[in-house]
Amino acid sequence: MDDAMTTPGVCCVIGAGDATGSAVARRFARAGYTVCVARRTEAALQPLIDQIVARGGRARAYGLDARREDQVARFFNQVEAEAGLVEVVVFNVGGNVRFPVLETTAQKYFKVWEMCALAGFVVGREAARVMLPRGRGTLLFTGATASLRGGAGFAAFAGGKAALRALAQSMARELGPKGLHVAHVVIDGLIDTAFAREHFAQRVAEVGPDGILNPEHIAETYWWLHQQPRDAWTFELDLRPSVERW
Repeated sequence: MDDAMTTPGVCCVIGAGDATGSAVARRFARAGYTVCVARRTEAALQPLIDQIVARGGRARAYGLDARREDQVARFFNQVEAEAGLVEVVVFNVGGNVRFPVLETTAQKYFKVWEMCALAGFVVGREAARVMLPRGRGTLLFTGATASLRGGAGFAAFAGGKAALRALAQSMARELGPKGLHVAHVVIDGLIDTAFAREHFAQRVAEVGPDGILNPEHIAETYWWLHQQPRDAWTFELDLRPSVERW
């Protein structure tokens, strides 16, 4: 991290769900950052806000549809006016759905692409608008196995995540020389969530505790990426359990 950033500013987590997004928010709040978390339903963020504040951190919640560029532009303007200077932006919007190709309508495909790729572009562009004038900042994109290869039933998700990866590469090459650290994290494996334990109970039981990704450990990697010095930046890394086949 740049030595000029001596006082923690703001970390924005777009797509602050109950697993990875929340864990990242807690990690940066623990480091002293004001965390601004966003998802489409603002009320769903209240438990996370309460948790961070109870631990002595600072957090704000925002309702946001990241596919809408007017909302995203307004979000960053509001955050900078209310919370402080944005130093870190994490794009963590999901969109993981499974449909056979013949059951994937154009509407379904487009919606997944909007969530993964279009929203990533809009958030990345607007984040760059506020951070570039200061010549520093970190922009982290959450990827998936589908970022690298398609799978049966995941045509829409793979298309969206592969597009997000290409976007991140383009932004890293364009914005890196201007001071913005852009990185893409491939999450290759099942993440430990209530949904996973309910719908993939047999798989979770088979792999054991070392076979499912702990969101808190994912968050530590995001923190590490933000802390990297400018002479040794990582663009892409992958995280997977030791027993995961790849």
